[in-house]
Amino acid sequence: MNDVQKPLLEHLIELRRRLLIVVSVLVLGMGLAYFFSQDIFEFLVEPLTTLLQGQPGRRLIYTGLTEAFITYLKISFFGGLFLSFPVLAYQVWQFLSPGLYSQEKKLAIPLFLGAPLLFLLGSAMAYYVVCPVAWKFFLSFETPPSPGVLPIQLEARVEEYLSLVLKLIFSFGLCFQLPVVMYLLGRLGIVSSKMLQDKRKYAFLGIVIVAAIITPPDFFSPISLIIPLYALYEISIILVKRTEKVRIMQTQENVKAS
Repeated sequence: MNDVQKPLLEHLIELRRRLLIVVSVLVLGMGLAYFFSQDIFEFLVEPLTTLLQGQPGRRLIYTGLTEAFITYLKISFFGGLFLSFPVLAYQVWQFLSPGLYSQEKKLAIPLFLGAPLLFLLGSAMAYYVVCPVAWKFFLSFETPPSPGVLPIQLEARVEEYLSLVLKLIFSFGLCFQLPVVMYLLGRLGIVSSKMLQDKRKYAFLGIVIVAAIITPPDFFSPISLIIPLYALYEISIILVKRTEKVRIMQTQENVKAS
């Protein structure tokens, strides 16, 4: 019993140490992001600013006394998450790598190194592709003033706009982590390549539901998430299948050696 408990306690202690590292980097990232919160705010508002450029009187408003301050705190928190994500991916790799075979490490190293890149790719797609198209669609419902009719014009609240943009950016970034998550689940034996292949239609349905929940209610935004996310699902099947082959080969080598 002591031999079993000791490795478990060592793993828990190591896990706590790595969590403390991630939290510390997150706090430092939040402080740095708050220092540049005004610049980050201007960057996040740029897709809307571009569409409204040249139209006098356009603005963002806040209706609560503390709303603007809370918004800047939210920007700093999400900025800290963004900055600390590479550290999180590295700490996860350092925690799991001792339990991997050498062939699995060759497969997993590019995957974990690519996790921040996948996150950045998903976030960039939300910011540069989805936001401009979605904002243009919603602004098309504005109506100009005419005799006897009041105009309909957007006066977005700061908190609502920033919440929507940050939700899109981080949702896309996290969704693009699908291959990493599936690799980990496959390594733990929770999923198999055959299971993923047999459940393709259910996976596609789940992807459609997730896209409908986290994207704006226009036609283009859900499609822009469904297509790459399903492609990443197919890539996940290949990764899990390769992991299973490596595990079988390693088991056979161990049997021959014994």
